[in-house]
Amino acid sequence: MAGREVGVGIIGYGLGGRVFHAPFVSAVPGLRLVSIMQRSGDEAAKAYPSVKIERSIEGTLADKSVEVVVVSTPNETHFSLAKQVLEAGKHVVIDKPFAPTSEEARALGQLAKNKGLLAIPFHNRRWDGDFLTVRKLLRESAVGRLVTFESHFDRFRPVPPGGTWKEAGNPAHGMLFDLGPHLVDQALVLFGAPNAITASVRADRDQTAIEDAFDITLHYKGAGGKGLLAHCRTSYLACDNSPRFLLHGTKGSYKKHGLDPQESTLVGGAKVPMLGSSEVWLQEKESDWGKLTVAPVPADPAMLVEHQVKTEPGDYRAFYINVRNAVLGTAPLAVTAEDGYRVSKLLEMARESSAKGCTLKVEF
Repeated sequence: MAGREVGVGIIGYGLGGRVFHAPFVSAVPGLRLVSIMQRSGDEAAKAYPSVKIERSIEGTLADKSVEVVVVSTPNETHFSLAKQVLEAGKHVVIDKPFAPTSEEARALGQLAKNKGLLAIPFHNRRWDGDFLTVRKLLRESAVGRLVTFESHFDRFRPVPPGGTWKEAGNPAHGMLFDLGPHLVDQALVLFGAPNAITASVRADRDQTAIEDAFDITLHYKGAGGKGLLAHCRTSYLACDNSPRFLLHGTKGSYKKHGLDPQESTLVGGAKVPMLGSSEVWLQEKESDWGKLTVAPVPADPAMLVEHQVKTEPGDYRAFYINVRNAVLGTAPLAVTAEDGYRVSKLLEMARESSAKGCTLKVEF
């Protein structure tokens, strides 16, 4: 059974389905893209002429060749659709946010467990090249004992674009539940559960119906009992973007600008090569590499050495390789329903901390 092919159906063909799911499912041997549900339009049919196009979720759920269903629809629909998928006896991958509330996230995890199925948060940015580089540097203690960690995901959109559900007033929309899941999940991967959280969640633009900015600080007890602060930040008014990552430690600092290029490359029309082919998938340009600055002799902090750090190759195919292997029972699941619950819980706590103007103790 381990060598069989796993059928996948995708619900939704907006940016998520078109850029983050269909190309990477199609590029992983052992997965077969069976169907795409697009309620109207022919974009999916043109891009994937050999794939069945469904016009309703019922068609996807009735297809016995589909074992895994990917939910890539507006945020507020994630819970109800994922629940339908699980109740139909299929594994589900849920685009972020895993669920709009921690209660719903917990319910999905329990339902999946009861049915012997997998409910998988799409925390694909664990496989961003810049994040993989940060993990490597921390394993190597490249900056010494880490004191502060900053993770920014900034954009400049001072005027809300029209005609998109992402700008509609809904607690499940806004930057907190759009980009927040990625930043918080990455912090949890690096440092585990924090001891406390302090946050400011805001609407900074002159006119906006959503939370368009946040600053989340996760408080940790670092090495040797010293404190470690992990800052996760997003702004829609960042005309000159902050560093994507900024690390300060007892030996030096690491600074990295720019986002992982996979999304922009695919939006630009590139194709993801089949895994195992001779074609290399997306090495970041040397000009975009981050900079590590260290003091070889801490007692002489004026003598600094700096050099560029080659960015590790990012590859979202790795997410779907793990999904395939977990479904086949050959590997443990990398991103679990519990991960989705913890992220949702911390985002709720960030909103509460901001509203109350206080630091909250974290308990899962």
